[in-house]
Amino acid sequence: MAGRRLKGWIVVDMDATVITAASKKERAAATFKRSFGFHPLAAWCANTSACLAMELRPGNAGANTVADHLRVLAAALAQIPRSSQAKLLVRVDGAGATHGLLEHLVALNTALRTVRFSVGWKITDEDEAAIAKLPETAWETSLKQDGSLQEGYFVAELTGLNTREGWPESTRLIVRRVKPSGRQAKKLTDFERGTGWRYSITATNIGRMWGIAGSHQPQFLDALHRDHAEVEDRVRTNKAMGLHNLPSKSWDVNRGWMLAANLAADLDAWVRLLGLHDVGDLADAEIDTMRFRLYHVPARLTKHARRRWLRIEATWPWADAFTTCWQRLCELPAVT
Repeated sequence: MAGRRLKGWIVVDMDATVITAASKKERAAATFKRSFGFHPLAAWCANTSACLAMELRPGNAGANTVADHLRVLAAALAQIPRSSQAKLLVRVDGAGATHGLLEHLVALNTALRTVRFSVGWKITDEDEAAIAKLPETAWETSLKQDGSLQEGYFVAELTGLNTREGWPESTRLIVRRVKPSGRQAKKLTDFERGTGWRYSITATNIGRMWGIAGSHQPQFLDALHRDHAEVEDRVRTNKAMGLHNLPSKSWDVNRGWMLAANLAADLDAWVRLLGLHDVGDLADAEIDTMRFRLYHVPARLTKHARRRWLRIEATWPWADAFTTCWQRLCELPAVT
């Protein structure tokens, strides 16, 4: 993140998505996107790209329902080995800016576990009044994920300038401003039109991430939260594995289908991580590319001398990548 490595931290990204339904199915309902279907909520591990937990919900389920977030978060944390839970970072979009979720995340901190959060923040008139108090010298150029400057984009610390109460005492507010695009022009507030900037705010309880230089700076915290957008890639992968359409009218059958699709996506993620991490064109390839190049490899399974042989076509361009991945996976120690 921002040119720094989050060594020792497990990052959990939570997000909801919409699955449309072409016919009447159990608990399918109108969604906030004016479609019809379901509105599942899930959590992914940014370190491995694996889906830790997903809860199938009706289409009219709320985006910021605290109880749903707490259940999915608990299920996700249960998938993380205790030995890896010493330092946790939970990132959520604006749906996570609720008193219940943030207070719960703060309460998860113990002497043996550090939990930090980074969530989106809905800007109010009070926030805009606080932004108006910022001097021009408070704005600093934001950072790209490689650590270089992102010219034309600025961030500043907003903590202490607004009077909103009732949130965890450790909460910091980081404001970001960008020049609005033509598509965003119609959604600007009067304050934004007057200043010529579009603003967004991130709420976090990160004071400093020990061992990571500059982690207390607004530029780093802004880049850290913007990396949450990668969760959209995880959503797309899960849908490409079959989650884009739930096949049955039965709620229980659709829940089973959702689990199977997520298992397939997780297997794909671990294959890349353990067997293809240094194969440049496959490590981050789309699912369709993986199917064509690796999963649907042209080969024949034969038997000879009481053994089975997988004979791969020598002219297949990705034959070496397949055999390398196969050997690496076979050399993994057996689970006991």
